[in-house]
Amino acid sequence: DPVFFYYLLRYLKPNFVGIARNKQTTGLGHITKRDLENLEAAYPRLPEQRAIAHILGTLDDKIELNRQMAQTLESIARAIFKSWFVDFDPVKPKMEGKQPEGMSEEVAALFPDKFVESELGMIPEGGEVLKFPEEFDFTMGQSPPGSSYNEYFNGVPFYQGSADFGQWYPTERIYCTAPTRFANKGDVLFSVRAPVGDMNIALSDCAIGRGLCCIRHKSGSTALTYLYLTNTKSVMEHNAGEGAVFKSLSKKQLTMLPVVSIPDVIAKSFIKIV
Repeated sequence: DPVFFYYLLRYLKPNFVGIARNKQTTGLGHITKRDLENLEAAYPRLPEQRAIAHILGTLDDKIELNRQMAQTLESIARAIFKSWFVDFDPVKPKMEGKQPEGMSEEVAALFPDKFVESELGMIPEGGEVLKFPEEFDFTMGQSPPGSSYNEYFNGVPFYQGSADFGQWYPTERIYCTAPTRFANKGDVLFSVRAPVGDMNIALSDCAIGRGLCCIRHKSGSTALTYLYLTNTKSVMEHNAGEGAVFKSLSKKQLTMLPVVSIPDVIAKSFIKIV
C-alpha cells in the first residue's frame, strides 16, 4: 500500500539520516541503493497495511485541522494586539466620547481618552517610551564547547540558531552537556544572527547558542512577548548591524531599542483574552 509505505519511510528516516551523516566527508551526506537494500523493516500483510495507513492518515488529517485552527486563533490574537498596542484603536473613539467597538465597557475603561507626543510619535496618555530591558527580560546566547554536543539525549536540548525552528516550536535534535546560557520553558527564542527576527517558543528549559537570545515580557506572558516581537521584528531587522558575512543583532543594539510600554492593567486584560 503506497500510503503505508510513505509512513514506513517516515519511520525509517532517522536511519537514512544516520547513514548519510556517517558518510559526510565533503559536507554532503548521502545514501546509496546498497544502503537501502541492507535496511530491514517489518512488512505486515496488505490488509493490515491498509488499516495502518487509514488510521495514521486520519490522525494526520486531525493534526492538520488542529494546526489550521491554531493558525486562525493566532491571527485573531495578532489582530487584537495590533488594534490595542500599534494602532491604539480603543483610544480614538473615546476621544470623541464614544464607546470602542468590539470590547466590553469594563475593558474599554482601561484605555485613556487622549494621545500625547513621544519620541516614537503619538502614544496613549499614560504610556511611556522605555528602553527594551525596562519592558523585557532577555538573555543573549553563548555557544558551549563543540565537544559537549550530542544526539543521544545526554544533557539539555541545545539550539545554536534558528535551523531547528518549526512553525511555532523548535525540534529537539542536539543536546549539550556543558551549557552556558539558558532559556526557560515559555521563553521566546529570537534569532539574532541571519536571519534576524525568526522566532519560536521554548517547549522546555534549554540551552541557547550565540545565534539566539531568549526574551520574555515583564508580565511573564509568552503570548504577549511573541506578539510584541512579531510587531517589532522589522524594527529589529533594521537596527541589526552588518557583520563580516551576515547581519546580527547585538546586546547593545537590543538594549538601546525604544519600545512603548504596556500598562499592567491593560496587559492583564489582553493576556486573559488571548
